[in-house]
Amino acid sequence: MAIKTTRWDSAKHLQTEDDIKFYLEACLEEAGDDPAFIVHALGVVARAKNMSQLARDTGLTREGLYKALSPEGNPTFSTVAKVAKALSYQLTVQPTP
Repeated sequence: MAIKTTRWDSAKHLQTEDDIKFYLEACLEEAGDDPAFIVHALGVVARAKNMSQLARDTGLTREGLYKALSPEGNPTFSTVAKVAKALSYQLTVQPTP
């Protein structure tokens, strides 16, 4: 008997603001020198929160956001900053320990 599997989707498991906060913190810690990993994490959160509302909040199209936050996307820093702000997060820089 074959086992039926489904593709894992982290967005389905981000139910609360704390879930999202801890998910982003873990992704930032895990990303290392891979900015695409952080962009992917923002995309997952965007899907969990409502991509259509995020598009309205950022002034970007929904399709443009999907494309920019996809694994093949290469968003500008401006887009990343708009997405973070619309998700109620701010980007900060601090010295490494």
